[in-house]
Amino acid sequence: MRVFYGFERTDAIRRPVVTIGSYDGVHRGHRTILARINALAAERGGESVVVTFHPHPRTIVGGEPVMLLSTLPEKLSLLESVGVGATVVVPFDKAFSRRSPRDFVCNDLVGKLHMDALLVGYNHHLGHNKEGDYDSLSALSAECGFALERMPCQQVGESKVSSTAIRRMILSGDVYRAADYLDAPYFICARLEGDGALSGVEPVKLLPPAGEYPVFCRPKEFSEAGFAARLAVSADRRLRLDRTDGVPASAAVAIEFR
Repeated sequence: MRVFYGFERTDAIRRPVVTIGSYDGVHRGHRTILARINALAAERGGESVVVTFHPHPRTIVGGEPVMLLSTLPEKLSLLESVGVGATVVVPFDKAFSRRSPRDFVCNDLVGKLHMDALLVGYNHHLGHNKEGDYDSLSALSAECGFALERMPCQQVGESKVSSTAIRRMILSGDVYRAADYLDAPYFICARLEGDGALSGVEPVKLLPPAGEYPVFCRPKEFSEAGFAARLAVSADRRLRLDRTDGVPASAAVAIEFR
């Protein structure tokens, strides 16, 4: 997967089939959209593209840090793992938050990225004060000449799938139930030290409450190899495994809650 920081040089992407959003956690609802843009890109002879934002928009608009289900490197790894062709990471700041939907769509998505089609979720809004709803995007679609498609709401049982709902589960310690909504185990990327301590976890990474949790440690993200262990989480965010199974000190690992 190719990664672009901003829209410079994105004109190299062939007939972009685009979806836009924070994509925190790359959960079950996100994966449905991503599978559709991959399929639509293949049908249209183009490439699937995710346009996402860093930092999380609510950090800027709300003025407080948002604890994340997936840090930017984790999110990029997840997007690549489900077959996305390219990701555009847009720097999100106060000036960007004041841009109108028309400005963003016409100047960036159409003018620079040359978007061929846009896929959005059932409740997607963009632009200043979330003014860009599906109706306004439909008008821009007709005006600017890109295809537009909306995906239905995704649910687990009677509950809607959302990053906010998953964050609540993890904060309450229901980290294993969150896997049903993520469509994968919740995981933490870190470095495993010789004594079992984990280091290098980003401060914005959401952790479950203090306690001990059964986990699976993978020496490499998305590999099949690894070992079962117990993870101790302290109130001050210190993390420690009860075993290392010979993994070299300071090795990068993914810790899955499962």
